[in-house]
Amino acid sequence: MHRTNTCGELDTSFVGKEITLIGWADTVRDHGNVTFVDLRDRYGITQVVIDHKKSEELASLAKKIRKEFILKIKGIVKNRPSGTEKKDLFTGAIEVDSSVVEIVSESLPLPIDLTGRTETNDDMMLKYRYLALRKPELQKNIIMRHKVVKLVRDYLDGNGFVEIETPILAKSTPEGARDYLVPSRVNPGKFYALPQSPQLFKQLLMIGGFDKYFQITKCFRDEDLRADRQPEFSQIDIEMSFLEQKDLMELTEGLVKKIWKEFLGIDLVTPFPVLDYTDAIKIYGVDRPDTRFEMLLVDLTEEMGKSEFNAFNNVVLNKGIIKAINVKGKADFSRKEISEFEDFVKIYKANGLANLKMVGGKLDGTIAKFFTEEQLQKVVEKTSAEEGDLILICAGKEKVVNDGLGYLRVHLGKKLGLIKKNQFNFLWVNDFPMFEWDETEGKISAVHHPFTSPKPEHLELFETEPLKMKANAYDLVLNGYELAGGSIRIHDPKIQSKVFKTIGLSEEEAKQKFGFFLEAFNYGAPIHGGLGFGLDRLIMLITGAESLREVIAFPKNKAAISLMDNSPSEVTDKQLEELHIKLDIVVEEKK
Repeated sequence: MHRTNTCGELDTSFVGKEITLIGWADTVRDHGNVTFVDLRDRYGITQVVIDHKKSEELASLAKKIRKEFILKIKGIVKNRPSGTEKKDLFTGAIEVDSSVVEIVSESLPLPIDLTGRTETNDDMMLKYRYLALRKPELQKNIIMRHKVVKLVRDYLDGNGFVEIETPILAKSTPEGARDYLVPSRVNPGKFYALPQSPQLFKQLLMIGGFDKYFQITKCFRDEDLRADRQPEFSQIDIEMSFLEQKDLMELTEGLVKKIWKEFLGIDLVTPFPVLDYTDAIKIYGVDRPDTRFEMLLVDLTEEMGKSEFNAFNNVVLNKGIIKAINVKGKADFSRKEISEFEDFVKIYKANGLANLKMVGGKLDGTIAKFFTEEQLQKVVEKTSAEEGDLILICAGKEKVVNDGLGYLRVHLGKKLGLIKKNQFNFLWVNDFPMFEWDETEGKISAVHHPFTSPKPEHLELFETEPLKMKANAYDLVLNGYELAGGSIRIHDPKIQSKVFKTIGLSEEEAKQKFGFFLEAFNYGAPIHGGLGFGLDRLIMLITGAESLREVIAFPKNKAAISLMDNSPSEVTDKQLEELHIKLDIVVEEKK
C-alpha cells in the first residue's frame, strides 16, 4: 500500500510515529516559511505541515500545491500547538510534520464548489458528478446506503431468505407503467423490456419451491420524473409462500425497527398503526398520509351542497363532493397567498378554492352570503373553527377534491412549520380497492397490479360491481412517502383469468402476454405474497436528503438525462442497421 493510514484515523496515540498519507488537498494555506495543507480522503481530514526551511525542494514544491491536488505525504505525527486544536475534528489534536511531499496528481480549478459557500446549480452538479461525489455529505449518504443494504441482507438471511437474481432482459408485460424497450439484434423486430419489477419471476420462484426469496434489484419505469423518482431505481424485493398478511407485516416491521435502531439510535414502537384505505382518503385525501400533523379533511357536502351558491349545488348534482381544511389561526393570510393556494390545487385539476374566515365570532367571506346562519354554524362545528381560523374549501369530483386538498394540506404543513423534523410516523395502509376507472383509457384497470388477490368475500362482485372490490394489498407509509408496497398474490388460475377479463384482456391477449405465467399456475401454486421497498427512498428518509439524487451515485435529471455522460445519446447508422431499426424522426436545427 502507498499509505500507512487514512486521513481520518490519526489521534494522539500516533504521536511520534512516522506515517504516510495520500489524499486531496482540501485547503492550502501559505504562511510564508510554512505551508499548511488539510489533506482529505473519504475517512476524514488531517492537517499537514510543510516547513520550507527543511529544504529548497520542499519549499519549491509547497509553492506549487493547489486545491484538489493529490499529495503523498511522509512525516512524523505531532501534537498541535496548544490553543490550535480543533475539537470538532477527530484528528484535530494532531498534525503531520512532513519530511517527504510528492504531488501524485494535479488538478485544474474545479468547475463546481464542494464547500457549499457558493451556490452551484443542479445541472452543473450532475454534469460533474464525479467531482460532486467528493462532497462529504454525498459520501456519507452513499456509505449509509451500503451499510443499510448489508444489514438488510444479513437480516433476511437470518430469517431463512435466499437471494436470487432475476432477468434484466425480459418480456414486455403490462404492469402499470411504460416499459423501457431493448431491441434484439438476433431476433429482428422483437424487443426485450427492462423489468418494472421482478413481479412475475418472484412469483414463479414461489411455484419453483423457494418459499423465501429476496433480491436487491434494479427496476426501470419510463414515466414522468419528480424529486423522489428516477427512471431506474433500486428495490428490496421480498416474496414468501404459505403466509398471511400479518406475517409479512411483522417481518417488515422487524427489519425497519432494526435499521432505525442501528443507524439512527431510535427504538421504534411496533406494531405500526393500521389505517384502512377508505379512511386514509376520507381524512387525509391521499393514500400515503403524513400523520405528523393534524389539519384533517372534513366533508361538507351535506352542509354546503344545498344553498344559493350554484357552483356548489352543481357539483353535488353531478355526484361530486365538497371538502375543507381548517388552517388554524391563519385568517390573516393575504389575498395573494390564498390565490397561490388556489393555483396549487389547480395542479390537481381542481376548478378553484373557496375560503371563509372566522372573524368576530362568525364565518365571513365572499361566499358567506350564499349560506344561511344555520348552514354556516354547521360548518363551524364540523371544522372546529375558532376565532382567527381560515377554512379552505374545494368542490368537484371526488378524486380531484381529495388530491387537491390532500396535497395542499402537506404543502401548508411544510409552509407553516407544522411538521416536526426527526419524527418518524410509520403507518400501514391496507384494503386498497382492487380496481379503479381509468378515464384516460376509458376502462377498468388494476390499482396495484393484476396479480393482486381480491378479498375472498368480494369474489362475487366480479360480475356485478368490480369497482367495489377490495384487494389484499398493503403499503407501508412513512411521513407521507410510500416506503414499501405489496400484496397477497393470486394463486388460483381461475381468479387470475377473471382479473384479466375485468381489466379488458381477452383470453387471447392474456395468453399472448402472460401465457407462460398462467401455465405455471396449473402445476400447484402455493399461497404467496410479497413486498417491495424503495431502497433509494428509504435511504433518502434515513439521511434526511431532499431528493433521491442525493443518495444515488450517478442519478439522472428530471428529463431522464445523465448530464455527465450525456445519455441517452445517438448511435451510429451501422448500429441501427444491425438492429434492423430505421429512424423516422425529423430533427429541427436549433437557431
